[in-house]
Amino acid sequence: MPKLIRLRWLVLAGLLALIVALGIAWRSAIRKNRSIPDAPFNIAGNLYYVGATGITSFLLTGPTGHVLIDGGYPETAPLIIASIAKLGLDIKDVKILLNTHAHSDHAGGLRELQQASGAELWVSEGDAEAVATGSGVDAAMGRLGILRFLGFFRFPAPRVDHRFKDGAKIRLGPIELTAHITAGHTRGCTSWSFPVRDGDRQLLAVDVCSLTLFPFVSLVKPEAYPGIRSDFERSFATLRSLPADIFLGSHAEFFDMNRKRRERGTAQNPVDPFIDREGYLRYIDRSEKTFRETLAKQQQGKS
Repeated sequence: MPKLIRLRWLVLAGLLALIVALGIAWRSAIRKNRSIPDAPFNIAGNLYYVGATGITSFLLTGPTGHVLIDGGYPETAPLIIASIAKLGLDIKDVKILLNTHAHSDHAGGLRELQQASGAELWVSEGDAEAVATGSGVDAAMGRLGILRFLGFFRFPAPRVDHRFKDGAKIRLGPIELTAHITAGHTRGCTSWSFPVRDGDRQLLAVDVCSLTLFPFVSLVKPEAYPGIRSDFERSFATLRSLPADIFLGSHAEFFDMNRKRRERGTAQNPVDPFIDREGYLRYIDRSEKTFRETLAKQQQGKS
């Protein structure tokens, strides 16, 4: 018995060491992008890219004020403010701040942006607590959540002014966005859809939160959180049901932004490279394939 107990402790210690090592490698990698500026540009109509390298932020402009989706890392906020200024706009005209999810690479800059703009912040009920406390952690992270005790994931906590449910409509003058709770990556992961005009055509833009499944996250009992498996399955179905024209995401790599930006320079209509329903559906398909493969392995391990 003592040998078995020692073995279990060794396995546990090895697993913990692996998680810490992965966390350190992850933090080292993402820090490279935190303070790297990216040039702002128009995607279509009143929709602009104002994020940093790799981590997206989108601005919707309107006559009564602007809407900003996502705040990047804490270090990203000044870059977003500078990008808005390069477009000839003022951060103080941003009246609404939205968030895709409560991780530090998307919510970390919200407090500084809120202070600079005076805007009201809307966050889903599922992610509001993690944003309001600046913890950046929920059960969807699985065992990686233990890294919060080493100071990972935390960010300056903003003021959450409004909490919403699935299907909520956020309006500012002629701007209207619909919140789609696509949970799994976090409990309140929110994908945003909104119409954008390009000349005489109206296009539907969809900013996908994330369909990424973290390592070590259990999809079988005991689940990382009750219902995570069904949440992912519902999210795949929800996103497929949206008639997306313009494919956006919380990470530039999701929708191959850099390639599309290069192509817009030579396209007859610079909007056309961003009209990519096929790429949108491929992203969902790839994500679901990974999810199904992980689920099958975990189910086999339980049998």
